[in-house]
Amino acid sequence: MNQALTIVSVRVHDIRFPTSLHLDGSDAMNRDPDYSATYVIIHTDAEINGHGLTFTIGRGNELCVTAAQTLGSRLVGRTLDSISADFGAFWYEMVADSQLRWVGPEKGVVHLAVAAVVNAVWDLYAKSVKKPLWQVLVDMTPQELVKCIPFRYITDALTPAEALALLEAQAPHKKARIETMRASGYPAYTTSAGWLGYSDEKVRALCEAAIADGFTHIKMKVGVSREADARRAALIRSVIGPEKYLMVDANQVWDVDEAIDWMKTLALYQPLWIEEPTSPDDVLGHAAIARGVAPIGVATGEHVQNRIVFKQLLQAEAISFCQIDACRVGGVNEVLAIILMAAKFGIPVCPHAGGVGLCEYVQHLSFFDYIAVTGSTDRRVIEYVDHLHEHFVDPCIVQNGRYRLPNLAGYSIEMHEASRLQYAFPDGPIWSSLATRTPA
Repeated sequence: MNQALTIVSVRVHDIRFPTSLHLDGSDAMNRDPDYSATYVIIHTDAEINGHGLTFTIGRGNELCVTAAQTLGSRLVGRTLDSISADFGAFWYEMVADSQLRWVGPEKGVVHLAVAAVVNAVWDLYAKSVKKPLWQVLVDMTPQELVKCIPFRYITDALTPAEALALLEAQAPHKKARIETMRASGYPAYTTSAGWLGYSDEKVRALCEAAIADGFTHIKMKVGVSREADARRAALIRSVIGPEKYLMVDANQVWDVDEAIDWMKTLALYQPLWIEEPTSPDDVLGHAAIARGVAPIGVATGEHVQNRIVFKQLLQAEAISFCQIDACRVGGVNEVLAIILMAAKFGIPVCPHAGGVGLCEYVQHLSFFDYIAVTGSTDRRVIEYVDHLHEHFVDPCIVQNGRYRLPNLAGYSIEMHEASRLQYAFPDGPIWSSLATRTPA
């Protein structure tokens, strides 16, 4: 494909799924989410388009849509090769608008919108060279990868020279590691069994099904009732036995001392980690919790707003598991920075994928991490949630508890047009039929 493609328009769609009807995705902080997407389509002058999204849970998605439209309009008239010639410079263009930066410098709604647009550009580029995104990244030279990474504000933790040396040391092993992933896949864990709004009977049945499907790691939501958490943890442990892994996720509901104290109750059930025990901005609080709950690990990242906070979490020894999110930070470029920082600090990357399209996204990032950065799956798992995959042209494939390598060109995030139309908010057929219900 000739990369001399010209971007002729960028259109952003508000797409929402009424998952709150069955409490899918429910947790201590988010009782009734409607999984939603700020969905970007980059149209070119050829028969190839780029698709990207950022994930929200309902109300407020329209704010991200407006921000993404504002950012995307800056691409109109540009050629793809003018962007791909220097992906790093392009990323800084997206985050450093001298006026827009005032309303959200690398955080919040604007940064979510940056992710949707940046990821759509990477999807477009991957399609133009006819490769899945993971392979685009793996096939880049260490020098090309380093050029993509935003090092501003993180060189006290990771310098370009250190990143280059790390990538060069791993480069000779990439071919063999690709074959390993083709043969075995990447280990996954499931959250689908542990949503807070599910009954005990449903949790038991879903845990049994997960074990039958080959999962060895199961996560449950906690944080509303200590008694209920203990009961459900005991139930899940009784189903999965002592050798499989249980993780617990508080979704930011606790203060620091409360988290440490609450985990004394749950420690009996031997959780591998406590996820998001407190505010994602509280680096020192996470460090205190890590000391207070050890040997239980602390995991966080899905709401960490940028690479700078990740840097501080790693420097403060505040996390045992680094949970990248494909669209909370500013898309592929910033995720690369976080993956490499985590590798330098020896912290395993375990991506967050509890949301529409996130499983499709993050598989590419973990395959890249294994093939080009670490060569290890030790203490590394990708979250898997069995919801809404049918809406994607290239849905993720998880077999026997492991993600399989995607083969189609792109970032696996393109939705079927019928799904986009059906779930368009507020006028799509699904939402028109629910017009008497206030969306969550």
